Amino acid sequence: MTVYGALDIGGTKIAGALVDDSGALLVRAQRPTPAQKSAGELMAAVASVLDELAAHPVWDGLTCLGIASAGPVDTAAGTVSPVNIPAWRHFPLTGQVAAHPRLPAGLRPVLIGDAVAMTAAEHWLGAAKGSENALCMVVSTGVGGGLVLGGRLHTGRTGNAGHIGHISVDLDGSMCPCGAPGCVEGFASGTAIAAHAQAAGWSAPAGVAPTAAAVAEAARAGDARALGAYERAAQALAAAISATAALVELDLVVIGGGVAQAGDTLFAPLRRRMADYAVLDFTRGLPIVPARLALDAGLIGAAAVASAQIGAPALAAGPRP
Repeated sequence: MTVYGALDIGGTKIAGALVDDSGALLVRAQRPTPAQKSAGELMAAVASVLDELAAHPVWDGLTCLGIASAGPVDTAAGTVSPVNIPAWRHFPLTGQVAAHPRLPAGLRPVLIGDAVAMTAAEHWLGAAKGSENALCMVVSTGVGGGLVLGGRLHTGRTGNAGHIGHISVDLDGSMCPCGAPGCVEGFASGTAIAAHAQAAGWSAPAGVAPTAAAVAEAARAGDARALGAYERAAQALAAAISATAALVELDLVVIGGGVAQAGDTLFAPLRRRMADYAVLDFTRGLPIVPARLALDAGLIGAAAVASAQIGAPALAAGPRP
């Protein structure tokens, strides 16, 4: 059996999987991300996921390994500097993973940004399948994105093309951890939605964590402060999506990630707000749809991109040569 390996490393979880050539997950492992811990403790969590995968019999068929990581990433150097993982700055993740004792000799992991991996997955098997020009976004702890242009995954020189969460939508906005003012992520991430609702006076019910999901529940119940937080997020997303459509001409936008699980609480104001920003003829009426592959898209996409490097069946999802 042909087996592709995958890691998906984000601010809240480190997941790993073994994937077959149809995109089905054969084995899955996960650990919490110790995001505020040392670089070594973070790498130990990654190694623990690999240990669990390597203990499964299908590991012996491993042909490649893709790594999707929160970014920015540098795919050529094999390093990562995730905004939401402060201990990793220019961290040599590819080399550290390659040194795992159970990796087959000569296998070199393939690094890609997590949102670009999600884009590869959605283009291979999900909502963007068959699309020539698409923007796929992850709206979760952060906001990321990836582009399909001319029917192929477009990664850019360092692997960061489509990093829409760090487009500035408020020139006088508060400073983002990335160092720029008014980034989309500061309005539309799950963290930002919860923080804005709380600043407006909303509080979670007793025993419930004050997350974006809890804010969405309150919004569905008609809480004006919760609705306002999602309206604010939708406006920021609409501004950034419309700007991207004006630059590259899109056929479709796909949105996944934890915040997207809010459904119409997010999508209804987003589609409405698009009319305020997508005013040029070629940007109007842009379809915005939910991702189909849910929370495993990063794993599937990492496997797809890695498989493309060896000319395997998921090559159609691979980046432009």
